[in-house]
Amino acid sequence: MKLQNTTALITGGNTGIGFGIAQALVAEGVNVAITSRSLGRAEEAAEKIRKMDGSKGEILAFEMDVKDFNAQKNVVAQVLKEWGKLDFFVANAGVGHFAPVQDLSIEQWQDTIDTNLTGVFYGIKASVEALKATKGFFLTISSLAGTNFFASGSAYNASKFGLTGFTQAVMLDLRQYGIRVSTIMPGSVATGFNDHQVDEKDAWKIQKEDIGELVVGLFQLDARTLPSKIEVRPSQTPNK
Repeated sequence: MKLQNTTALITGGNTGIGFGIAQALVAEGVNVAITSRSLGRAEEAAEKIRKMDGSKGEILAFEMDVKDFNAQKNVVAQVLKEWGKLDFFVANAGVGHFAPVQDLSIEQWQDTIDTNLTGVFYGIKASVEALKATKGFFLTISSLAGTNFFASGSAYNASKFGLTGFTQAVMLDLRQYGIRVSTIMPGSVATGFNDHQVDEKDAWKIQKEDIGELVVGLFQLDARTLPSKIEVRPSQTPNK
């Protein structure tokens, strides 16, 4: 599938994995809308992508909290108004609160589940009719934490285990309409997630550009074939 002149909406596209995906898609000629809870951060990221060598598609920035269903509907409507269609929805926005369950607050639990899981449900509800019209693609960004549990990960594990299962069930629901649904489950990625400061010690990790290339290849694949769940991890372990 040629990607030029297609359209994509990426939640949390202002940084990390979302930014890497947006950058890669714009380079292929995709018109991309990115969202952030901060309009300023979204616009700053969009301007960076516009200035990058090889950028072919257009890019727009929107303020949106994925926990707000009406906000997601409004952004989808604005994408349709601007470009007339929606081919790809990338549910990327996510948060992480990590603490032993006895120390995890109610607010941290709710924020994790509402963002990482309910926010994705809102995304498909907001975009499904537009994706039916294009026989489009709904992609979620889960995690290897969606099949591998760890101490202090009760909220994050619950959200990502749920997201992995949710995506697979949605895939079965929507393929009758020609909508492809898949999830990418990364391991360690060199991003600022959870306030991590990226430096040269992160060179062994997956880079955000690598996920961008993976998404481009996935979207270009002939529609008759669907990798419905993709685990991706660093090929090497960190130097001890």
